Amino acid sequence: MPTLDFPQLLKTMATAAQGVLTNHWQETKPYAEKEFKSFAENVKLIAKLKIQGKINREQAKAYVEIQKSSMKIVLLTIEGLGILAVEAAINAVINAIKNTVNTAIGWAIL
Repeated sequence: MPTLDFPQLLKTMATAAQGVLTNHWQETKPYAEKEFKSFAENVKLIAKLKIQGKINREQAKAYVEIQKSSMKIVLLTIEGLGILAVEAAINAVINAIKNTVNTAIGWAIL
């Protein structure tokens, strides 16, 4: 199973979000980066649990959905960001890392 380049994954996520949230990036950045780090850590956990045989694909996908909801909730607390902007940013982030994560894990979970 390929490994994930954690720093590169975080950089890719931040770049994708910044492209969508350009006008609000300065105030969003600290929160977004924390959420991206948490999301990436959870992806690493999913990969570990898969190797150990402790999680199946459906459980992994459900866990990813929970993490996406967490990102959404946090980003929605930032003044000036609406639901459409937040969803667009999260979608951009997921699209930017989808192939890398799915390949590394060996499941299509994003």
